[in-house]
Amino acid sequence: MANQAELLSFDVATLGEKIRTREISPVEVTDAYLERIDEFRERLLAYITVNREDARTAARNAEAELMAGDWRGPFHGVPIALKDLCYTRGVLTTGGSKILADFVPDFDCTVWARLREAGAVLLGKLNLHEFASGATNTNPHWGTCRNPYNLERIPGGSSGGSGAAIASRTAAATIGTDTGGSIRIPAAFCGCVGMKPTWSRVSRYGVLPLADSLDHTGPITRTVRDAALMLQVIAGHDPHDSTSSTEPVPDYAANLNGDLTGVRIGIIAELLTGLSDEVALSFNAALRELRILGAAVEEVKIANIGTCSTIATNIMFAEAAEYHEQWMRTRAHEYGHDVRRMLEAGMITPAVYYVRAQRSRAAILAETLKALERFTVLVAPTAAIPAPRIDVGGRALLDSGAPVDMVASVLRFTAPFNVTGQPSLALPTGLSPNGLPLSMQIIGKPFDEATVFKVADAYERARGSIPEPKL
Repeated sequence: MANQAELLSFDVATLGEKIRTREISPVEVTDAYLERIDEFRERLLAYITVNREDARTAARNAEAELMAGDWRGPFHGVPIALKDLCYTRGVLTTGGSKILADFVPDFDCTVWARLREAGAVLLGKLNLHEFASGATNTNPHWGTCRNPYNLERIPGGSSGGSGAAIASRTAAATIGTDTGGSIRIPAAFCGCVGMKPTWSRVSRYGVLPLADSLDHTGPITRTVRDAALMLQVIAGHDPHDSTSSTEPVPDYAANLNGDLTGVRIGIIAELLTGLSDEVALSFNAALRELRILGAAVEEVKIANIGTCSTIATNIMFAEAAEYHEQWMRTRAHEYGHDVRRMLEAGMITPAVYYVRAQRSRAAILAETLKALERFTVLVAPTAAIPAPRIDVGGRALLDSGAPVDMVASVLRFTAPFNVTGQPSLALPTGLSPNGLPLSMQIIGKPFDEATVFKVADAYERARGSIPEPKL
């Protein structure tokens, strides 16, 4: 029997194969993860709910199926966790809020239904910025989630619990959601891989919304291959979600071969300004590695990409206010201050701002696709800074003590690809001199996640592993 450290060291691709060949039991690996959660739960606050007994039951069932020769795929018997926006039948689903503190759905969201059918074991539900309405994961109701690389730093939001669970080895894979960067920001700050797929690629049925026309659901994992395997399970049309695409789903892991010969990579020039020294150095080193791998790398301009954080904010505020309107009329005092303030802003956003923001999206997408006529993928830093500090009031601070401008330092880099709906994957480029993860994102053409995975996987192989947090 493997010890806990060994069991927790495997990525999904390796763990799934060891479970398939019965080298490792789903029961022992689930117990190892539950022990790890107990060890760090209070220090990290990554979990809102731990699904202990149901997880052990699912692991025993998976083991019995495997002993009978019934293997469902690479997630069979693998312990995962979900952002607590995802409906889970019979399991608390809070949205990170006080308003839904006792809400237990009577059906599963499609993403979890597909993972459950693939044999995954649900460890629990993960902490988030309340109703996914922020990028720090400071939460007045369920506690502020901490970054495993430095407990005085934010994990990023809104899917901070998902990123922290991966970095702390308290889940083998997780699900996050992304409206302005909420998969990629935690991936960047916690040293994970985060894939925001093309809008409509993954069903959002049974996932609490923030802003319907910007929301995406996707994986946060240890490796690019794991993200590809997870997207394989959850992608595809869902009759319960009228916005989900009927576009065929390819085999995402089929071409992860490390070869970038003939690949052309465009560096988005407008997203190279305002970078901290450590981000700039690490990003430039990543570009050199991509060139060594055989890719042609050069700058490209996308003139209006700098307007996207404003476009996304106008849409996000208005659509969130529409969803929360009734609760804001009857239970406004139960929201955290920052989320209530955002919703109040949304309720007075002029309709013309919303319409103009929506109209602008097509123009920005056209500009981006024009750039992609010359390039296979685009690249940019995921954020201008490493993970900021958290002050006693839950604000994000620079090391100097100045408040962080999250729009200029983070959303400026991630929100453009919610506006365009393109696939965008964040992955680590290394650690800063003080041991904090740094990250870049790879952006592809709509529904071309396979190429994004191919480029990211080749870079990840060349980069090698990055040090784990010293919890």
